[in-house]
Amino acid sequence: MKISLKNFIVPSIPLAVLLVGACIALWMTDFVGSFYNLPIAHQSSSTDNSISFFLGNGLLVNILSLIITLVNSFLIAQINNKFTIIRTRTFLPIFCFLLLMSCWYPTHTAITSQLTLTLFIFAVFNFFNMLRDNKASEQAFLGSLLISVSSLLINQFIFLIPVCWFGFIIFQSLSLRTFMASVMGTLAPWILYLSVVFLLNPSVNLQQLFSTILDFNFTFISFTLVEYIYSGLLVIILIISIVGVNSMSRSDAIHTRNKLNFLMFLLVSLAILSIIFMNQFISFLPLIAFIYTLLLSHPLTLSQNNFYGILFTFFCILNLAFVVFKYIPL
Repeated sequence: MKISLKNFIVPSIPLAVLLVGACIALWMTDFVGSFYNLPIAHQSSSTDNSISFFLGNGLLVNILSLIITLVNSFLIAQINNKFTIIRTRTFLPIFCFLLLMSCWYPTHTAITSQLTLTLFIFAVFNFFNMLRDNKASEQAFLGSLLISVSSLLINQFIFLIPVCWFGFIIFQSLSLRTFMASVMGTLAPWILYLSVVFLLNPSVNLQQLFSTILDFNFTFISFTLVEYIYSGLLVIILIISIVGVNSMSRSDAIHTRNKLNFLMFLLVSLAILSIIFMNQFISFLPLIAFIYTLLLSHPLTLSQNNFYGILFTFFCILNLAFVVFKYIPL
């Protein structure tokens, strides 16, 4: 039996609304089951805690986080359409991203993480515009500025700046001009932030302030058996997708291959950073989902054969099963 993804790649408006609505319903199942104590359901971000305290209502926190996630899914579609990461318009990045975020329940109250993803996507917009332009100082400055602002919310994101410098090399846009623009964009928010801190509290301890940035934590979080199996299968799906991306990228334009290579390098870097800073593991999940969905959607969209139809079906069933089995102690 042939499994066709055509209706998912270019769905009708009612079907698209139905798919998004299903993801929203899946998202809210976590709120209904929030009485369960899940092992990685909270992150140590003080910003998220303050937002949660301000709202004082778990439902409002979930709804606000869901709205930001929907906005991010729209931005992912726009970045794909503008830069032709996938050679044709496709709904799969939106659906896959929403499905992952709906199932990754620890992110539902991590509003800061959702906001940093929004900033990061806008930064990627700027970096992708730098292709083969070693005079693109404005894009380098703005992209680095956005990531630096996100690092004020989650300090460990500052380590994404060197990763993006490597991206300049991939895009053949690295020069003294773009590098210095990136450095200035990185420093500007922190200089402003530290100035305000010193103004309000002249006796602030800088060593303690920066120690939070370098808070390396290699202690692995205690995952459940279901989470280990789920994560392992997602990695296998990703590896299969990357093999498909590499085999099909020969038909892509050079600039598209450069963007795909940067996304793969960025995904590996995020995985490493999430392990090094395990106490902020949840903070990296939305960024990982963003890149994961683009790399997964590429072969699913461009190679509509039965194998990828089965892979997509398995991906959907895997996520639905994870939602069900996360409430079953194993």
